[in-house]
Amino acid sequence: MFSYIGKRLIQMVPLLLGITIISFAVIHLAPGSPVDQQMSLKTSAQAMQNLKKLYGLDKPLWVQYKEWLLRFVKLDFGKSFVDGRSVLEKIEERIPITLTINVLSMLLIFIVAVPIGVISATKRYSVFDKISTVLVFVGFSTPTFWLALLLMIFFGVQLGVLPISGIQSIDVSGLSAAGRLADWGRHLILPVFVSAFGSIAGLSRYSRSSMLEVIRQDYIRTARAKGLSEKEVIRKHALKNAMLPIVTIMGLSVPGLIGGGVIFETIFAIPGMGQLYYQSVMSRDYPAIMGLMVIFAVLTLAGNLIADIAYGLVDPRIRLSGR
Repeated sequence: MFSYIGKRLIQMVPLLLGITIISFAVIHLAPGSPVDQQMSLKTSAQAMQNLKKLYGLDKPLWVQYKEWLLRFVKLDFGKSFVDGRSVLEKIEERIPITLTINVLSMLLIFIVAVPIGVISATKRYSVFDKISTVLVFVGFSTPTFWLALLLMIFFGVQLGVLPISGIQSIDVSGLSAAGRLADWGRHLILPVFVSAFGSIAGLSRYSRSSMLEVIRQDYIRTARAKGLSEKEVIRKHALKNAMLPIVTIMGLSVPGLIGGGVIFETIFAIPGMGQLYYQSVMSRDYPAIMGLMVIFAVLTLAGNLIADIAYGLVDPRIRLSGR
């Protein structure tokens, strides 16, 4: 197991390097630059050239990348072009919020989607299966930003039961520890739900399809023929094997959750990495964009590695080794 993990970590290095090369080239080739964002039309050419020199943008692209890479290996993402602060410090302030929302979303997706899929498969063509199928198609076709706005209007404006922006209330300093935790939880209800909504729809269909495939197998018929109850057949024999593709989808859903964070963190004014990424892109803050891209890439690669490790834990027939 440990040799396998070590091998996979080593394989991530060239992959991460390739991601940084492509990302660095794309953001520099995109229209606009930090100089254009910070200078007006009346600014002299000499002043613009001085600012380019200050940011190091007057050098060839490969030289800029080499300098960035040398800083990156020292875990230094440079200084933000917007406020001059360390990019790493800005990320450290916001990454706990984004990770919390994504972890809660993953838990919600797993807790809700898998039971729906399993029940739909074991009660195929039942009323529950038909209703869940309709809801799944609704979930697939509902845009995240539109759903977020609807929930904000209904629960925040009309009912007034949930906050619609930020992660804490203005008067949170006067609350007790339990009150602060409750206030924090109320602020996260809508963002977590919006983040998980689309994935719940997709994973429930994958769960249903995987379970239908498993319960048709001969060993399931044998287990039933031995007199085992239907609950034992599903729980002890079918569910473990049906979990394999579900584990894969959960690992692959990490990039989608992180990418969706850019949308709902901006809508809900949550000071997370998604909002920071949006602001950095709009201001062409190259150091901040690259720092966030690296963090997103690492989280995505880590999600895939966890999914591969979970394969061996879910199904003992799969052996993880360094070979």
